Amino acid sequence: MPGTNLTRDEAQQRARLLTVDAYEIELDLSGAQEGGTPGDGENGGGTYRSVTTVRFDVAEAGADSFIDLVAPAVHEVRLNGEALDPGEVFKDSRIALPGLRAGRNELTVVADCAYTNTGEGLHRFVDPVDQQAYLYTQFEVPDARRVYASFEQPDLKATFQFTVKAPEGWTVISNSPTPEPSDNVWRFAPTPRISTYITALIAGPYHSVHSSYEKDGRTVPLGIYCRPSLAEHLDAEEIFAVTRQGFEWFQEKFDYAYPFEKYDQLFVPEFNAGAMENAGAVTIRDQYVFRSKVTDAAYEVRAETILHELAHMWFGDLVTMEWWNDLWLNESFATYTSIACQAYAPGSKWPHSWTTFANSMKTWAYRQDQLPSTHPIMAEINDLDDVLVNFDGITYAKGASVLKQLVAYVGMDEFFQGVQAYFKAHAYGNTRLSDLLGALEETSGRDLKTWSKKWLETAGINILRPEIEVDADGVITSFAVRQEAPALPAGAKGEPVLRPHRIAIGAYDLQGGKLVRTERIELDVDGELTAVPQLVGTARPAVILLNEDDLSYAKVRLDEESLKTVTEHLGDFTESLPRALSWASAWDMTRDGELATRDYLALVLSGIGKESDIGVVQSLHRQVKLALDLYAAPDWRETGLATWTAAALEQLRAAEPGSDHQLAWARAFAASARTDDQLKLLQGLLDGTEEISGLAVDTELRWSLLHRLAATGRADEKAIAAELDRDKTSAGERYAATCRAARPAAEAKAEAWASVVESDRLPNSLQESVIGGFVQTDQRELLASYTAKYFDAVKDIWNSRSHEMAQQIAVGLYPALQVSQETLDATDAWLASAEPSAALRRLMTESRAGIERALKAQAADAAA
Repeated sequence: MPGTNLTRDEAQQRARLLTVDAYEIELDLSGAQEGGTPGDGENGGGTYRSVTTVRFDVAEAGADSFIDLVAPAVHEVRLNGEALDPGEVFKDSRIALPGLRAGRNELTVVADCAYTNTGEGLHRFVDPVDQQAYLYTQFEVPDARRVYASFEQPDLKATFQFTVKAPEGWTVISNSPTPEPSDNVWRFAPTPRISTYITALIAGPYHSVHSSYEKDGRTVPLGIYCRPSLAEHLDAEEIFAVTRQGFEWFQEKFDYAYPFEKYDQLFVPEFNAGAMENAGAVTIRDQYVFRSKVTDAAYEVRAETILHELAHMWFGDLVTMEWWNDLWLNESFATYTSIACQAYAPGSKWPHSWTTFANSMKTWAYRQDQLPSTHPIMAEINDLDDVLVNFDGITYAKGASVLKQLVAYVGMDEFFQGVQAYFKAHAYGNTRLSDLLGALEETSGRDLKTWSKKWLETAGINILRPEIEVDADGVITSFAVRQEAPALPAGAKGEPVLRPHRIAIGAYDLQGGKLVRTERIELDVDGELTAVPQLVGTARPAVILLNEDDLSYAKVRLDEESLKTVTEHLGDFTESLPRALSWASAWDMTRDGELATRDYLALVLSGIGKESDIGVVQSLHRQVKLALDLYAAPDWRETGLATWTAAALEQLRAAEPGSDHQLAWARAFAASARTDDQLKLLQGLLDGTEEISGLAVDTELRWSLLHRLAATGRADEKAIAAELDRDKTSAGERYAATCRAARPAAEAKAEAWASVVESDRLPNSLQESVIGGFVQTDQRELLASYTAKYFDAVKDIWNSRSHEMAQQIAVGLYPALQVSQETLDATDAWLASAEPSAALRRLMTESRAGIERALKAQAADAAA
């Protein structure tokens, strides 16, 4: 039985048979404030009436097909005027459509669809501040069918006309411009031809701010929405500024006007992802409306998210992948172009965005590419279950890294000329990868077939090493780049391959105590050994850095002399990108067990004080903490944590008052404070008896301090309730749930476990918060008994919960802190006996690989 799955073969067969013209969708959300009609929805939630009329053409008389729908009840199915029995035709989230006519057909489906609290379909949230309900849809990958009957695949595009009845005083937003309501009924104009997964509906008493983007005589209305309880924190002008910058840069680079009538950005609650590219109605997690002081790195990440979704309006919405195997291209293009916009757009606040990319996205890609589940960028997506677990570091980060390499390979001007031709040729249609590569071959003159085969159809990472010979005078007599293709992780499919790389080589020398680039050479590296004659006859520099400017995707190793200099002077590079590349290389070596955790800690402590890039600083904070928690030898771990925490406090006290660095160090210190004096300082900062000059102990920082105090047994339920009383918001409820689950008591753990595993009533955001509190790195012994409970429960949870909710639990509650052979054995026994789905098996083997890596790194640290 298909259940809620759909195979690629089924989708291709349906696409050959059907051409969809138009949907008319009527939704009665008038009872949404009260929760809808009670009792019929998922988890006992309420329902609403959904009426879908869809017109479509059929290529073959008498053919059978189906339309998708996930709904508690179907009341009426009418095909070409004839009533079909819902009890007969509605099964397994599908409505059978037998005996279709050749040519035009019309289908009407009347159903009760369910409000959700999982962030899938039509999500309903009640704000504790005003007790008002707020709705939004999230349809990617296959969840439009939770709201209306749909042919749920990206290549069956159509127009969509929504009519929505809503409560008095509400606003309703969709893909088309918002109309004036009549008797609380909102009738939207039809959309252009788009895919089901980018249709959207957002409804509630949202607060809004409006502006416009004007260019060449055209005005595009811009809107920003959030809940009224967040309105005082909404920095709309900052968001509009980033948005306009994106409009300006993308329209120039794509040579195609923005393809929709208006552009709304809606900050919505309890959102599972960062944002979603609904055509003209982008939804964004409302944690991006900052309630307290954050560092510039947070603003940079938010801006990248805004630009990423805006880029999708062209690549993804205007031109859409035919099937989900090209999801990577959709996401990679948006990631690459959003970061390129930040780097190159005139007046950008973040011209160093490639440093952030190297420091965060690239490390995500390298991590994902070393898991047993690694796969080619162009993954084999046989069904919806495959794609749901494929929103990963390969799809987003490695894909974007390889697109950056492709731009270096064909040239940036040639790349965007190809993109322009692609948009013009395929507007409002569907494409495959070959359509884009063909356009790029035309504009660049490069043959991309071999490039594509080696980069997109194979898995794994290459290693690049310099091979240098010098004479007695220190003059280079021979220089070559050696490329290696390490074996793929055990269990991964495919064979390692050498790839063509377009890289730069940077030469650096110490000048006035700073590492300054003195030469840059750009070249093609192919095969096992590539000679670099340009460096022969020159004096050997202090540092030779392969993959300068981070053009390619590869692990880079330093030669012995360069490594020695970088170890002593990592913080002395004058530019941020080579520092980030060096930091990333050191982190990679630590994860691989080539650099002991204690040596990584020493390296970070020697250089982080000179690191000016706040994003890099915060990334190093996370990596050091992770290394100490998982990769340090157990008998040295506490020594390392004590050293790190003392250094964090020292840096906090030395940081410029009120600076981003001060705030970042305050958070790093709060995350690992452990001695009696350190915890008393946290308590003092919280209750106001202690002050650090310039440090604003605001709402978000207060919760960070309380979280650590709760996890160490210094804050009880009374203290948590008192803090929640100060912050009676949905964010406060999430933080309080985390603090309660973090308490080091068996009763607190049992209560948290029961609320997530034994009950399915928590909404997505609270479930995530409880899991985050439950797993505390200082509580290994307290959590040890839950390993067996996890393996007993996880399969049933996977089979009974929605995808997002099940994945949170399967990944978040895996016993990752129990780094031992026993955990590996328990995982292996479960994999051998449980017969999990392919998606759950993949998540489990990824988690298992984390234990295996930690054991190897701990052994390396113990041997140091």
